Amino acid sequence: MSRKILSRALSESISGQDLGDARAFFENELREHQQHLAALPNDASEADRARVKLEMARAHLGLGNKEQCWHTAQPLLSVFIESENFEQAVEVCELLYLSEQDDSITALAHGCWLAVTYPVLPALTVDMLSYIVDETPDNSDGAAVASVAALYLVGLRATGKEKEDLEFLAKQLVALVAKRHRNIEDEESIEIWIEMLELNNLDELFTRLGKVIDAIAGNNWWFDREQLRARLPVN
Repeated sequence: MSRKILSRALSESISGQDLGDARAFFENELREHQQHLAALPNDASEADRARVKLEMARAHLGLGNKEQCWHTAQPLLSVFIESENFEQAVEVCELLYLSEQDDSITALAHGCWLAVTYPVLPALTVDMLSYIVDETPDNSDGAAVASVAALYLVGLRATGKEKEDLEFLAKQLVALVAKRHRNIEDEESIEIWIEMLELNNLDELFTRLGKVIDAIAGNNWWFDREQLRARLPVN
């Protein structure tokens, strides 16, 4: 199931007719994935089972079953991390965040850390960092850090038409944050604002992003980040 379909179904602007169509779609998706899970052979890997359960969790969220989404998705995080399917691990964290449960904000921190650390889809990375913008006060530097990091990572990871589209979205996100942070809108003032915050210094940018993510997690980490760092190719 496409993340885009779920995003549209969760949009406040969706019409009543479309909402009904979306519900029927997610009900069908849930049935199909339940059948798929039941039909998997006994020797299917945990990662293969987890991929099907991930789609079931996405369908639950599309149906508004947020608690069930959480309970379906949460056990999958460790499976995907252990099997080094980090993109799916980020998708799990996104669903946990969107399910609006007690620890959803903690899930956001985990998803952002994984999305920045590993080369997952740039669109997914932008979405995860945009959630930080949503969660931070207007006068917080954290939103500025997240938005500029999103723009940088798009330039690093995306190519072609996707890069063009995502850079437009990321620049819009930066402009939104600059507007609410300092009430500035023109491009030149935004560039000066970025320089004033020292966000054009990549070392400073990602050090501060790490601190923002740490603050969101509140030292409640579900995996050992040092072990994951040690497994990165650069090490």
